[in-house]
Amino acid sequence: MLPVIALIGRPNVGKSTLFNRLTRSRDALVADYPGLTRDRQYGFGRMGPIPYIVIDTGGVAGGEEGINEAMVEQTVHALREADVALVIVDAREGISAADEHVADLARRNGRKTWLIVNKGEGLDSDIAGSEFHALGLGDPVVISAAHGDRINALMEAVLEDFEPDEEAPVPSYDDDDHALRIAVVGRPNVGKSTLINRLIGEDRLVVYDLPGTTRDSVSVPFEKNDRKYELIDTAGIRRKSKVHEAIEKFSIVKALQAIDRADVVIALLDAHEGVTEQDVSLLGLVLERGRSLVVVTNKWDGISAEQRKHVRDELDRRLPFLDFAERITISALHGTAVGDVLPAVERAFMGAVIDMPTTTLTRALESAVTAHPPPLVRGRRIKLRYAHQGGRNPPVIVIHGNQTERVPESYRRYLINHFRKVFKLRGTPVRLQFKSSDNPYKGKRNPLTPRQERRRKRLMKRVKK
Repeated sequence: MLPVIALIGRPNVGKSTLFNRLTRSRDALVADYPGLTRDRQYGFGRMGPIPYIVIDTGGVAGGEEGINEAMVEQTVHALREADVALVIVDAREGISAADEHVADLARRNGRKTWLIVNKGEGLDSDIAGSEFHALGLGDPVVISAAHGDRINALMEAVLEDFEPDEEAPVPSYDDDDHALRIAVVGRPNVGKSTLINRLIGEDRLVVYDLPGTTRDSVSVPFEKNDRKYELIDTAGIRRKSKVHEAIEKFSIVKALQAIDRADVVIALLDAHEGVTEQDVSLLGLVLERGRSLVVVTNKWDGISAEQRKHVRDELDRRLPFLDFAERITISALHGTAVGDVLPAVERAFMGAVIDMPTTTLTRALESAVTAHPPPLVRGRRIKLRYAHQGGRNPPVIVIHGNQTERVPESYRRYLINHFRKVFKLRGTPVRLQFKSSDNPYKGKRNPLTPRQERRRKRLMKRVKK
């Protein structure tokens, strides 16, 4: 088992900065803003022969209520999972009541604890750490997470009690057997974190009836039926005119990056609000990026039959460009129909990575052309000769022929629908690429045989006479 290290402390002491430093990543959102991290964030790292897991947590200040109370519960969960706790304090601000509360929390959970004095760049280590002895957590270790000062010495000391394993690989979701990445996106407060908690069967993410509860993109790995998944919870995306805080702008950027990383996107809608302009824009963005898609309407159990019909009509009217995506209605809070979500995700992913043989594609193209030939362009028929696969996730079909640049958009849609029907593609967009064949004899003259040359001369003499 890999050693697990939990980072705890009051808000804005540099936990996420240290997390990024230890994992050599930029997975945690960092800004000079208290309370930015709310959910547990996991990452992997290695110090010499010893790989480890790091858990970033939200800030704990004491006397928490509301959403802050839920953040403390996340910190307690992290301490229970950890082998070692790093209690982080701020060298520039000294001891506070919140630091004492965090130290007490670490002691109550009985984990081996290290006291880390962060932001110690340019300070004398002995002086910077002296007052923190009062916390009763042993000798403080002065570091600078932002500058990397004394990080290696710290990790060597923290990991010295663990057995080295030179051959143990650092887990990575980029391996060949990587987990199926699923990004859950939607407007604020539609139930994204609630859905993820329901899918994994535990309160892994902070859930609160407040828009903007999730600020960072949080990856949650889990297994089900021997299948590895990585669920990515994202910040709610609002209209640009509604976004004023710089933190929210960074959160939205992280959400868009999560869409690009994902194999499949779950677009979550709110049944009480129906399909909004922001939903349409967000879904168009997912389609533009070529991601497989499952459209899930949440809070379905709280509306009347008349409202349900209205929502279905709105989906048909406003999302005709997503007719390939499966639509599921659920209640994440009560668990209704949540079991249908992952099978739909699997079907969308299988459609995105399907292998389409050239012969089968060409036959499908021929049958489509036979049933509905391409239109005439300037009195000439567009000729589509053969097709082959040009990429996966999403599937790309390359069609060769003459005048292909003149194929109208309506005929492109017809071909896409025909290929969907032939290959039973669900939940994934399909891209078409057309390539026109050049005339190999254009600009060339056939060389004449001697006999043809003699005949040509005789004909030329007769014409001159």
